[in-house]
Amino acid sequence: MKQRFLYLSLFFLWLGFAKDAGGQDTLSRSPTDTGLVRIFKDPRLDLLIEKQIEVNEVTTRSGRRLIVGFRLLVINTKDRQEAINAKALLYEKFPELKSQFWHQTPYYKIKAGNFKNREVAEIYEKRLRPHFPKGVFIMTDVIDTYFLNEPTPSGNKKKK
Repeated sequence: MKQRFLYLSLFFLWLGFAKDAGGQDTLSRSPTDTGLVRIFKDPRLDLLIEKQIEVNEVTTRSGRRLIVGFRLLVINTKDRQEAINAKALLYEKFPELKSQFWHQTPYYKIKAGNFKNREVAEIYEKRLRPHFPKGVFIMTDVIDTYFLNEPTPSGNKKKK
């Protein structure tokens, strides 16, 4: 009998706590409350957002487009210092050519230029050949049109 009384009292005690422990919303709402949230903001924020969208459009999508074009493989060597020296010579003699240092184990490669047309790449290949006696090779690569190299009558780079 005592045991039954103990179980029943624990059950009712638990039932009392369980009723209060529920995750129910106990706040009362007024009859006019629709449950919607109103946001008040400065209208200049919309102008800032529009301006940021415009800046992003110009700098990322329309400013840089990747296409298949040509680059010049200036050096392909296992000697890292030789590759660094070749890149320094390239910067010194042809600053208009954007060069890239690639490492594909065990070789170090220097690629130069962003050419849309093979003819333009051939012009620069002839100019580079005396400075790199091991050979300069034209290769197909994905290039960035933002950095296109095109010769002008004086031989300098013309950037679009």
